[in-house]
Amino acid sequence: MKLFFRLFFFLFGSFTFFGQNPLVSSDSLAQSGWVEQQYQNMTLEERIGQLFMVMVTSNPTNGETERIKQLIKDQKIGGIIFSKGGPVRQANLCNEYQSISKVPLLVGMDSEWGLAMRLDSTYAFPWNMTLGAIQDDKIIEKVGYRVGEHAKRLGVHINFAPDIDINTNPKNPIIGNRSFGETRELVANKGIAFMKGMESAGVLSSGKHFPGHGDTEVDSHHDLPVIPFSRERLDSLELYPFKKLINEGLSSVMVAHLEVPSMEIREGLPSSLSEQIISGILKEELGFQGLVFTDALNMKGATKFGTEGAVELAAFNAGNDILLMPQDVEAAKNLLIKSYNRGRISEARLGQSVKKILMAKYKVGLNDYRPIVLENLYEDLNTVADDILYEEAIENALTIVKNRFDLIGIKNLENKKIAYVKFGDAPSDPFIEELNKYTKVTQVNDDNIESLKKQLEDYNLVIIGHHKSNESPWKAYKFTDKELAWLQEISNLRSSNLILSVFAKPYALSDISTFQNIDAVVVSYQNSEIAQRKTAELLFGAIPATGKLPVSGSFEFRAGTGIKLSSLNRLGYSLPERVGLSSQGLAILDKLVHDGLDSLMFPGAQVLVARHGKVVYNKSFGKPTYDSQVAVSGDDIYDLASLTKILATLPMVMKMEEEGKIALNDTFEELVPEYSNTEIKNVTVLKALSHYGRLPAWIPFYVRTLDENRKPSNEFYRTQPTSGFSVKVAENLYLTDAYKDSIYNRIGRQDLKSNRYRYSDVPYYVMKKYVEDTYGKRLDILANDFLYSRLGANRTTYNPLEKFPKNSIVPSEEDNYYRYQTVQGYVHDMGAAMQGGVGGHAGLFSNANDVAKIMQMYLQNGYYGGTKFFDSRTVKKFNTCYFCDKNVRRGVGFDKPQLEHSGPTCGCVSRKSFGHSGFTGTFTWADPEEEIVYVFLSNRTYPSASNTLLVKSGLRTRIQQAIYDSIIN
Repeated sequence: MKLFFRLFFFLFGSFTFFGQNPLVSSDSLAQSGWVEQQYQNMTLEERIGQLFMVMVTSNPTNGETERIKQLIKDQKIGGIIFSKGGPVRQANLCNEYQSISKVPLLVGMDSEWGLAMRLDSTYAFPWNMTLGAIQDDKIIEKVGYRVGEHAKRLGVHINFAPDIDINTNPKNPIIGNRSFGETRELVANKGIAFMKGMESAGVLSSGKHFPGHGDTEVDSHHDLPVIPFSRERLDSLELYPFKKLINEGLSSVMVAHLEVPSMEIREGLPSSLSEQIISGILKEELGFQGLVFTDALNMKGATKFGTEGAVELAAFNAGNDILLMPQDVEAAKNLLIKSYNRGRISEARLGQSVKKILMAKYKVGLNDYRPIVLENLYEDLNTVADDILYEEAIENALTIVKNRFDLIGIKNLENKKIAYVKFGDAPSDPFIEELNKYTKVTQVNDDNIESLKKQLEDYNLVIIGHHKSNESPWKAYKFTDKELAWLQEISNLRSSNLILSVFAKPYALSDISTFQNIDAVVVSYQNSEIAQRKTAELLFGAIPATGKLPVSGSFEFRAGTGIKLSSLNRLGYSLPERVGLSSQGLAILDKLVHDGLDSLMFPGAQVLVARHGKVVYNKSFGKPTYDSQVAVSGDDIYDLASLTKILATLPMVMKMEEEGKIALNDTFEELVPEYSNTEIKNVTVLKALSHYGRLPAWIPFYVRTLDENRKPSNEFYRTQPTSGFSVKVAENLYLTDAYKDSIYNRIGRQDLKSNRYRYSDVPYYVMKKYVEDTYGKRLDILANDFLYSRLGANRTTYNPLEKFPKNSIVPSEEDNYYRYQTVQGYVHDMGAAMQGGVGGHAGLFSNANDVAKIMQMYLQNGYYGGTKFFDSRTVKKFNTCYFCDKNVRRGVGFDKPQLEHSGPTCGCVSRKSFGHSGFTGTFTWADPEEEIVYVFLSNRTYPSASNTLLVKSGLRTRIQQAIYDSIIN
């Protein structure tokens, strides 16, 4: 006991020595006065009662609440540690318990990765091993801070975290994912960051499990693990993080139930009951002055040592300050009082612990206790800030350990046929869903390996996802024997490359016999929805890779392994606040679109918003038709109408301009020699695409092909494809092949209009003809090969019925003037329909996600997904208003903001912005200054194109205004 006396008088003989004590608050004089006053006002029973922290739950069984109240009233316990339950229930109970305690209770929780470790309806942050892969410790500090904020909001004063065990044993049954890693520096650095974050939130930290639980194969909940290592090894490895955190101001230490022969000579004595380990090593050698907690005294690692009460007495005598989760408070307290009365526990020793406890209570604000406020409790514990931080942490943790052929991020999508095979017993839907946002990925399943291999022969890239439970860090993580065998079988299929994505801890890799034919390996650590989605983004290069393995996954992939990968500048998917937009602000978009639905402006719509390269709003509304039984989905495709101009024809013209095949000052005569003797021969590309070429708005070609009953004339149409009638206009309607020439001849006979701005479809007939004549291929094939397939815009196409089922294509009209049918899967525009669905001005179908990819490519000056589609000079040239002085706002192909008064935008966009609208109720706009892409797709023309409510309402631009109003930074 002399050891305790020396330590007590050194630390607590005078409050002037508190400079190094982590429990000292900033107002140390006031603190010392409060502590002394409280201590002097206590009876012996009350002082000894302060040593006990009792487990409670907010899911109490019959009589438990009353039992805890009795312990508070009769045994004068000093603290409680909450376990399972829910936040509101816990807050109510905590307030109730605090209200009957003479000295406010010190409330603890063991919530290493957040309150969700114990409570429902609360937030789960990534596990420590996931955090261990992150190279930026500021992120770990932010996680610690938010964990602390949540604890504090729920009236918790000490969180038993961080776990700073060094997990050097992959077979460790109880630590594993709870450890930051297997190297001492990594664990120490991450532990310090987490500790500082949590302490800055006003919650006490606790380093555990002293002297180190990382190299065991026994769970101390069930037995007493033996740590057989030399003192030298323990000093250099296991104790290293504790030394570092103590030097940085660690508030408390939790002592484990471990048998450590090199530190304690008494055989079978747990470290939690060892005076030599706690008082000799922790306090004297390491100079720790904070609170010392036992690990839970109801664990088998402690209870095997003695009877109820005796264990608690031994723990106190060993140097612990707080006896955590004792088996029998009354029995233990009686033994402690008896020992005190017999002089075996001195007043100095008792005062040492009790005053430290009181100091801690003062530091966390219990000198001015206030009940937990229940209002908005759930909301405060589940915030957008938490979602952003979780996402940031996962992104920074993802670790590429192998990347042969630079397979990740996946490039050259035009050459990829990708299959996904699921391993594991946990959900995988978010992963496959996110993969398909980048290109078509087919999930292949089979119960037989031979038939599975046969199916996979059709693919040149296979992604295997190993999905294991994300419920807790102790869940199974291994591959089954069957999966290991199948993995090797699939990897030996050299007709395809193979990527393995492991949604479990790195140790899962250790059972794989060889990685020779596995081309790329990603470790994602957890199978949360965000981890799955972010892994998909990583595979396609939407986010960079910076993570490194915190533990050795196998002999081949040691701790510290991690291949860095830069972003390929593909669109990612995130939260509005992460890119400086307000979720609340964007919620107004929901209301605006619903107003449009309620006002019958359109049956359904898709709306997308992206900023800084991340899609943060992508929703579908309504139904394909008013009487449809299904809702619009994000995969449904819409007739884009005139968006075709900038998403199909213009990219090809820009490409030709770069290749020297066309110039902006080229005339129609130079492009189409047949126009040499026409009035339109001198119209230039620049003027035509700026809608300053004096051309008519449109030409109703179809009218001349109707009979006297205004039905398709037999002279021009057949109901089946026959010789000379192969141009498919709609279902069971085929136009004569000869009419193509009639269209271009009629364009050549047009008179030029007055010299002013006039929007016109006509230039795009001419551009289409020139593009197709130059390359010798149809525009749809050219645009797909050059742009869509390489972008991964796999739901963008002309004539969608050739690729997609009819029920995934939104109808555009009930046509009662030309085709006399529901127009679904065929282009709405009559002129484009008469060209077999492939027009330069109309005919393209897509969804909002794909449109955003093309607009983002423009926004990034022609670069996307690792591919340079255009030189930045070209994008700038076409996105220039050349005739603004003539009151013509347009760029070359692109629409531009109004010069004054009303126009195509909300008036809130920059002059550098560009976009287009479409007749069927579509709109897209990109703003380089704010880096915003906005897409609105609808079928306002269904059932009738005469419905102009959408146009008159200005809804599309009001939505755009709401987007800009939501900018917060």
